[in-house]
Amino acid sequence: MSQLLLPAVLVALAWTVALATRRPERWPHWRWYLFGYPRTALRVMVTWRKVAHLNDLTVSHQPNRRLLGDLAVKGDPLRTHAPRCSFPWPTPNGLSVRVRLHAGQTPAPFLAAAEALVHAWRVHAVRVVSPERGIVLITATAHDLLEHPDRPTGEVSASLLSAVVGAMETGGAWVMDFRRVPHWLIVGATRSGKSTLIARLITELASQPVALVGIDCKGGMELGLFQQRLSALATCRSQAVAMLGALVVDMQERMRTCRAAGARSIWELPEKERPVPVVVVVDEIAELYLTNGSKEQRAEAEQCSTYLLRLAQLGAALGMHLVVAGQRVGSDLGPGVTALRAQLSGRVCHRVNDPGTAEMTLGDLNKDAVAVAQSIGEAEQGVAVTAGDTGSWMRGRSHLTTPAEAQVTAAEYAGLAFRLAGVARALEDLDAGEGA
Repeated sequence: MSQLLLPAVLVALAWTVALATRRPERWPHWRWYLFGYPRTALRVMVTWRKVAHLNDLTVSHQPNRRLLGDLAVKGDPLRTHAPRCSFPWPTPNGLSVRVRLHAGQTPAPFLAAAEALVHAWRVHAVRVVSPERGIVLITATAHDLLEHPDRPTGEVSASLLSAVVGAMETGGAWVMDFRRVPHWLIVGATRSGKSTLIARLITELASQPVALVGIDCKGGMELGLFQQRLSALATCRSQAVAMLGALVVDMQERMRTCRAAGARSIWELPEKERPVPVVVVVDEIAELYLTNGSKEQRAEAEQCSTYLLRLAQLGAALGMHLVVAGQRVGSDLGPGVTALRAQLSGRVCHRVNDPGTAEMTLGDLNKDAVAVAQSIGEAEQGVAVTAGDTGSWMRGRSHLTTPAEAQVTAAEYAGLAFRLAGVARALEDLDAGEGA
C-alpha cells in the first residue's frame, strides 16, 4: 500500500505544478504555497525554541534566587521554557504564528526580537502584534511586496469616495475610503512620495461625482495639474480664507437641510436632495500658518485655522472631507495645528526629515508605527506608514501617477467639475476687492 501511495502523491504534485504553471492568474501564489511555505514553516518549527532562548522570550518555573547560608545568590536560570507556538499557518505572501504567553510575559520582548526572527526564518519582514490578552501574533512576509506596487492587487469594488492609491505590504490594495475615515493627514519630505500619493488620490476621485477643491499656496505648482477637474483652486492664503469661509457657510446650509428632513447626515437624505460630496485637498499646510509677524497675516492664519478646524469637526456627516498634506507638521506652527491633527483620523507618514513630524503624525495612534516610519529610507520613494482611527497601521506604497497622466485625467473628467456657487462667488468678490 505504501509503495503505491508515494507514486500517487508524486503524480498529484506534478499535476498541481503543471496546472498552476498554466493558470498563474487564477493561483498567483502557487510557487509560495508549493515550495516557499513548506520550507519556511519547517524552519520556524525547528528554530523556535532556540530563537526564544537566545532572545529572552522564555521563562523559568524555578526562582532565580537561592540562599547559600546567609547569602542570597541571584543568577540566570539554566532551565527555561519557551512559550507555546502554534503551527505556522500559510498566508498568500508568508505565514503567521500565534504564541500563547506565559504568566508574567508581555509582548514587548517579542517586538524587540522581530529582527532576530527575520534572520532566523530567512524572510523579508516580521511583524508582531497582540490581538488579545495573553496572545502574540507573529506575521512573517516572505518577500517585499512593495517593490512592485503597480502590479495587480486583486479586485476591489469601486464605491463613492473610495480610492485605490497603491499596494499594502500584505499584498492587498491600499484603499483610502472617506466614508469610513473622513479626514486624512499626509506628511513627507521632498521626494518622499507625498505629491505622488495626492496625485493618485485625485486621479481616482476624478471619475466620481465628487467636488474637488484644492488649496496650493505654492502658486498652484502641484494641484494646478488638475485645475480642469477642480471646482476651485486657491493659490494663496487670502484665496484660501475666502474659499474655506464659503465652504463653512455651505456646511451650515447642509446642517439646516438635514435638520429639516430629520436626518443625521446627508447620506440619510433622498438621493435627489443630497448635496454633492466635497473633498478639500490642502497641499503644504505650513504655508497657511506661517506669517511674517504682521497683524494682517496673523489674522489670516488664525482664520484659516478656525475654518479648517470647523470643517474637520463637523464635515464628516455633511459630506465635506479634508486631505491635509505637508513636509512637516509640528506644534511650533501654532496650537491650531495640534487641534486640527486630532480631528484627522486617517494618517499617512512617508520619509520625514525630523522625528517630531513622525511623532506628530502617528504618535497619538501607535508608537510602533512611529519607529517604522522613521526607518523608511531615501530609496523607498512612495513607501509610507498608514494608520486609521482604530490605531492599526500598515506599510504601503502608492502607485506612480505622472504629471502627463494627471493632466489627461483632469481633461477627461473636466465635465464633472461641479460648480460650488458660494465658493465661486467668494473668489469673485475677493478678486473684485483686490482690483479696486
